Amino acid sequence: MPGLSLLTLNIGSPSEERAHRQLAWLATRSEDVLVLTETRASDGCRHLAEAFRTAGYAVHYPKPAPNEYGVMIISRLATQLDPFPRLLSLLPNRVAGVLISTDRGLVRVLGTYVPSRDATAGRTERKRRWLSEFSTALGAGGLTEAGAETVLLGDLNVIEPDHDPAYSTFRWFEYDFYRGLTDRHALVDAFRHCNPDAVEYSWIGRTGDGYRYDHAHCSKELAAELVSCEYLHEPRITRLTDHSALTLRFSCAAGGDLNVGDAFEAASPPTLF
Repeated sequence: MPGLSLLTLNIGSPSEERAHRQLAWLATRSEDVLVLTETRASDGCRHLAEAFRTAGYAVHYPKPAPNEYGVMIISRLATQLDPFPRLLSLLPNRVAGVLISTDRGLVRVLGTYVPSRDATAGRTERKRRWLSEFSTALGAGGLTEAGAETVLLGDLNVIEPDHDPAYSTFRWFEYDFYRGLTDRHALVDAFRHCNPDAVEYSWIGRTGDGYRYDHAHCSKELAAELVSCEYLHEPRITRLTDHSALTLRFSCAAGGDLNVGDAFEAASPPTLF
């Protein structure tokens, strides 16, 4: 199907064996750009990166510091690296960015894995500070300096303020960040744009409670080009990871197709097999 298409999936810092099973599924996907979150500097993530690189894809995999997490962007289109992460001083590898050519000009793809938190003061403050710094970067020319329209997608570890059901565990600064994506930065929630009343979850807790943690937002100009945005629950149901994927498609045409092959066939067997 023509048009620019993207998919985001939290891969849950996989072992090499689970990464190989994820690869079997990801290699069948037709999306132009894959944004994988909760990556680490690990054998599993290296396995995914090397398989797609060997198959001819453009792979942007800024390796996180030890015991930290990041984002990997895999593209069947030619990409330019985006300088946006340099605007962050705290956990800059939680964001990865590339620029892609389309018939509308450059489109900036920002993959994001927002830090999670628990009830402790330290982790709560870390998340509050990161969200504040990220929002400031978006507003300080971060969305405009490249002259590109923007797609921001990944695991935000935040739910929408009117989430169904409502949860009392989320703090004011988390909801303020989510509202600010639209009110301050003029980004459109792609899923809500296409599905105003749908109730969907991308992560299910042990108690059976559902949360829409994984999101895609885009500039208003790109929202006019949105064809579809939907969750794919197969990765979660089949236990490739504990998150569902989110896929979206725009009608604008992308350029710079790379000559890519089957990434699963290109992969070396995992060392644990």
